[in-house]
Amino acid sequence: MTLTTAQAFTQFLGDISATEYQETSIIQARKRTVDDRLSEKFPSAADMPYSEGVLMGSAAKGTIIRPFDDIDVLAVFSNVSNAWAKYQWDSKAFIYRIRDAYSGLSIQQVGTRGQAVRVFYKTGGHVDVAPVFAAGDGVYKLPNGSGGWIDTAPGIAGQWFARRNQELGYNLAPVVRLAKSWNRAHSKRMRSFHLETVAGSAFSKIGSNYREALEKFFEWAPRHLHVNDPGGHSGDLCTYLTWSAEQSLRQSLESAAERARRARAAEADGDHAEAKRLWKIVLGDDFPAA
Repeated sequence: MTLTTAQAFTQFLGDISATEYQETSIIQARKRTVDDRLSEKFPSAADMPYSEGVLMGSAAKGTIIRPFDDIDVLAVFSNVSNAWAKYQWDSKAFIYRIRDAYSGLSIQQVGTRGQAVRVFYKTGGHVDVAPVFAAGDGVYKLPNGSGGWIDTAPGIAGQWFARRNQELGYNLAPVVRLAKSWNRAHSKRMRSFHLETVAGSAFSKIGSNYREALEKFFEWAPRHLHVNDPGGHSGDLCTYLTWSAEQSLRQSLESAAERARRARAAEADGDHAEAKRLWKIVLGDDFPAA
């Protein structure tokens, strides 16, 4: 059966969204492996007890897309024995100690990327374990990658996104998933957190027509690239982009906006084949064009 453009969008959104099984049996299971491993290596009697793991990032916000790249877990350690004093001036030693907790595992490959320990699974994908000390009021001390520390408040940022999603009729998260598919298909120029925050800042309302909403995202996003961390600690989220990288991103957004406009015009004229052809260019080869 030939799909209309709206039907193709519905199918594609379902294809890229996490299933209930994936949310409960894969995402949560991988978080539990973090909890189990770190609870074993850092029990309550240790000098640095493991307090809890907190799912964060796209998996926590409901904006993760398939196939999964990574799952982010905040690993909170207790300062009950004043472990902070030991690592206050050397966060590298802290993060390497967490990495060493994974040594000897045959089913995983472990590395470190400065701020997190990345655990790769043989079945595919990885978990980024970000070890932190709690600083109070939802703020955590996170290694900065060069031996020092930065403040981060992912829970506060997550609450901001959840509030915006609710205010926008729970249509923000689906639009973000679609925008992430565009980003994945076009060089992954935007970091996930940046894209989510840009989208949450750009819209004052979103209807159920996600083709229209996605066109508006591409049109409005360039005016919102320099958006601040809603958690209140990372400042301008666009600073990871060089001038030339930012210009390339702007050009990519403008190109996507133009194709989206043409696709919507083709759909309005009843030419679903052309509309789907254009959306396939925007969203990637997995978009159903038949």
